[in-house]
This record gives sequence, structure tokens and C-alpha cells, in this order.
Amino acid sequence: MGRNKFSQKELKEIGKLLLQKNAANRGKQKLIRHQLRVDYEFNISDFNEPGKAFGEKELLEAVRRGAIQVLDDDTIAAMKEKRARDKARDEAVSTQEAVKSGEQTDWQEALRQWKEWEGKEGNAAQPPEV
Repeated sequence: MGRNKFSQKELKEIGKLLLQKNAANRGKQKLIRHQLRVDYEFNISDFNEPGKAFGEKELLEAVRRGAIQVLDDDTIAAMKEKRARDKARDEAVSTQEAVKSGEQTDWQEALRQWKEWEGKEGNAAQPPEV
């Protein structure tokens, strides 16, 4: 599930992309849907009726019925910053757990060891064990 809160500017841009999508061929439609998901965290499937095309008209209807909320730019910016912080925190926790369980190497520690090894004079040809 993506976002359901957007600024007026974002909704205009999403509306333009939906117009392009409905006029495009299948390949271009896939690219536009990807752009909507990545750039705006907008998933058409969160708001449309299955089997029906979703365009600018349906976007405005979703706003009218309250499925999409329109917020000011500052609120949206703060929301995006919080989501980015939360995502970074979750990724750090996931990485720590993977390192502890042995599923993943701590690349920062491995790099530190490598630099330490490179800095020593007269090293053997073997890099340090990680």
C-alpha cells in the first residue's frame, strides 16, 4: 500500500501522468505506473475498482470521497522526511540482525579491517579474514 495523502501540486502531476498512461501503449503504461509508485508512492490499485481504467477523473473522485487527502506542501514534506528516517532506521536494524545471524557481512567492519591491513608494511599477500 502506498500513500493516500498528497499535496495539490503532487495531485496535478499524478493527474498528468494518469492522462499519459491512458493514452499510451502497454509498455509505456508500465513505465508510468512504475513512476507513480516510485516517485509518488501512488498505487492505482489502492483507489480503483478492479477491471476499470483509472484516470484523472477517477483520481478526482477518490479525492472527493475522501480516499485521498489533500494536505499542504510543508506537511507532505515533513511526512516524507519521517518516512525516509523510518525506512533508514528499519534498514539499519535489518542489517544488524542479518550480520548477527551470519546472513550478511558487516561491510563497514570488513572495509576497516582491509584499510588497516593495507596500511601495514610488509604484509603477506593474503587479505584479512572477515
